[in-house]
Amino acid sequence: MNISVILRRAAAAAMVLACTFFSDLNACTGISFTAKDGSFVLARTAEWGGSDLHSRYVVVPRGYRHVSLTADGGNGMIFTGKYGYVGVAANMDQFVLEGLNEKGLSAGLFFFPGYGQYPEYDSTEVSRTVPDMQVVSWILSGFSTVQEVIDHFDEIIVTMLYPQSGTSHWRVGDPSGRQVVIEITGGKTHIYENTVGVLTNSPDFPWHVTNLNNYVNLAFGEADGNAFSAYPQVRRFGAGTGMIGIPGDVTPPSRFVRAAYYQATAPQYPTGEETVMSCFLILNNFDIPIGVERQKGQEPTDIPGATQFTTAADTKGLKMYWRTCWNSTIRCIDLNDIDFSKVKYTVEPLDKVRRQSVEMITVR
Repeated sequence: MNISVILRRAAAAAMVLACTFFSDLNACTGISFTAKDGSFVLARTAEWGGSDLHSRYVVVPRGYRHVSLTADGGNGMIFTGKYGYVGVAANMDQFVLEGLNEKGLSAGLFFFPGYGQYPEYDSTEVSRTVPDMQVVSWILSGFSTVQEVIDHFDEIIVTMLYPQSGTSHWRVGDPSGRQVVIEITGGKTHIYENTVGVLTNSPDFPWHVTNLNNYVNLAFGEADGNAFSAYPQVRRFGAGTGMIGIPGDVTPPSRFVRAAYYQATAPQYPTGEETVMSCFLILNNFDIPIGVERQKGQEPTDIPGATQFTTAADTKGLKMYWRTCWNSTIRCIDLNDIDFSKVKYTVEPLDKVRRQSVEMITVR
């Protein structure tokens, strides 16, 4: 089978995926921390409540030839990777949602429904056209710093593979601790410095940051200045009164506020590995069970949870971690152990065995 036929079939599959993928994946949550040793960690959840994403990790060698897909089934931009990387893909190997390259650059796709507007697909510009689902691969394969991504992002035209699919925005960070959010609205690219360090979904990133002003009453630990302190019979029921008033639903604005609170109140850990473990504990709070995102009676039976995987990237230590809803054991790929000039393009499922690990304790 020749490459053009393969690509056309892949594009057709991508169009089908786009309709379903973008209608159901609507609850990604990202956080970030700097450890005392200077390690910069970016972590996130990835949700899709519709069906199994068949998530897999991909190891992409230096010099790999990437072929972009287009809405008409032809080839888009073809680019050769300058750097190797490890990523997590969904449904198709090309659709990398999150990854880390050999220079410590991290990039991730987050759903951005109803707010992004890409340029219209132009068949005369296919040599510059990259679909949103392949932007992460383009970033990781070509750049070593956030600034390089900013300097070159206008060299590509980002489009969607299917007209009815939704849109995405992207988080990019590097070992310096700098991270940005890239959004395309009205056909124009906007790049925001992410000093808050949190990202979810719609609305746009500046709106979320402004919305934090509605929660300036939130406090570390316990609330001070209680208006009822004069009444001895009024007392707190337990710990956490500083959180009273924080939104508890799973909408993107509410998750953004909660993620910002947990991030702001978390201690700074000594090392990157300890920081990674802290990120997984924090992101436990954002796991979404089946049923929350679906209408009653439409719950899928092939996934145990809508949060299908959670990742963390240590950009200084060059380690990519993940766990899934099938297996909560944290796994890791150390990019320092990979020779990206020699390694073969590799694709493997995130879970070799889809079963939670249970340690049996024998008592005698």
